Amino acid sequence: MSETLTLYTNPMSRGRIARWMLEEIGEPYETTMLDYGGSMKAADYLSINPLGKVPALVHGERVLTETTAICAYLADAFPAARLAPDLADRADYYRWMFFSAGPLESALMNRGMGVEVPEDKRGVVGYGDIATLLDMLESACTRHAFLAGASFSAADVSAGSQIGFGLQFGTIEKRPAFEDYWARVSGREAYRKASAIDDAALQGTP
Repeated sequence: MSETLTLYTNPMSRGRIARWMLEEIGEPYETTMLDYGGSMKAADYLSINPLGKVPALVHGERVLTETTAICAYLADAFPAARLAPDLADRADYYRWMFFSAGPLESALMNRGMGVEVPEDKRGVVGYGDIATLLDMLESACTRHAFLAGASFSAADVSAGSQIGFGLQFGTIEKRPAFEDYWARVSGREAYRKASAIDDAALQGTP
């Protein structure tokens, strides 16, 4: 695809995940930095994402919001990067992609905000209880080198970022399995490049 890729983001947002994915596919892209409460709520951006949140990705005339959707789209739109398994082998890939966008993020956000789900209400929330969720995730991090199998995929960008954020902000315990897995995926050149770009933007440098 030759259409322009444009990432709308802020260095203190989930836009870091989308940038990592863009660096993984290795295609040129443009970046529009938005600020909270200002340009993120301006009419021209609200026409892209009415929620006034980032990230958003515009690819030609296509508009995507939701970080995991962006990761999944880019993996399919640029198959040469081999960031999605063959269709016949996508069970684990789909499982962990959607797990990261739903139960995992919900559990970690609740923990970060000090929200404790009462025991009699755990059947209502998608993750049940966080202890069981983290045990399951720990098992997945040790079963293979990567979440969807032997090869790195967009699932490692999406779910791996949640693990990295969790370790950074203390919403995930520093279990060896999590630390080893995160060291493995965050050591990738694309992750280091994406992080350097956002860290520089955070400091107000080009």
